[in-house]
Amino acid sequence: MLEPASGRLTGADTGPGRLPEPDELFHTAVRVLARGAAGLAPDLAGRRVVVTAGGTREEIDPVRFLGNWSSGRQGYALARTAAARGAEVTLVSANVSLPDPAGAKVERVVSAADLRAAVLAAAAGADAVVMAAAVADYRPQARNEHKMKKAGAPPDPLRLVENPDILRELASGRPAGQVIVGFAAETEDIAAHGQAKLAAKGADLLVVNQVGRGIAFGTEDNEALVLAADGSSTPVPRGPKDVLADVVWDLVAARLPGPDQHGP
Repeated sequence: MLEPASGRLTGADTGPGRLPEPDELFHTAVRVLARGAAGLAPDLAGRRVVVTAGGTREEIDPVRFLGNWSSGRQGYALARTAAARGAEVTLVSANVSLPDPAGAKVERVVSAADLRAAVLAAAAGADAVVMAAAVADYRPQARNEHKMKKAGAPPDPLRLVENPDILRELASGRPAGQVIVGFAAETEDIAAHGQAKLAAKGADLLVVNQVGRGIAFGTEDNEALVLAADGSSTPVPRGPKDVLADVVWDLVAARLPGPDQHGP
């Protein structure tokens, strides 16, 4: 059973009630059928999960921003796969131009501050939170109200301030039994950098992938090393992003408490 999509309805009305996009219905059906053919039950049925996707944008002026190359495809694959496995999914989407995954409630945000507010609200009562979005570490100290124009001289240096560490905040304040998953984009020595980040953030799992032009960002496939707080690691060879999504949810499901073990 999939929830209706949200968007333009009739006249000026907007909200839940739209038929999900046919392609998204098809992809979700394929995921459900694949698990059924393999004899796998909908192991996330009755679970509430939150997924973030895309890349945040930090405005410099009304027409310019600091951003990154994330397309949101991996986060959308995680949301689609969780829905196919029976979960109630909230997807916090930062600047993504993909169709809404069938069965997911989508909340759209722009900046890191927007994403933080949406995630903290959605995480209350969730069984798992997967932070797949590429969140800006820094934002401009001040936003210009008007477009910056050339003035015949170099502009003043752009001063940056640090954004809140949303993953660490989630991990430190989570309720008992909630599973927290982070993502780390690295350009070198992914295992060492990933282990250091996992320890610093306090997450249960950290999905580390190497990024660059033509690798991970904006592509249909991905390759990753999933590190766990218990010291285990799971390499995922390059393949479709739906495959990595299933591996992540397998590892999350194994760490979720039983129905009688939920915290308040």
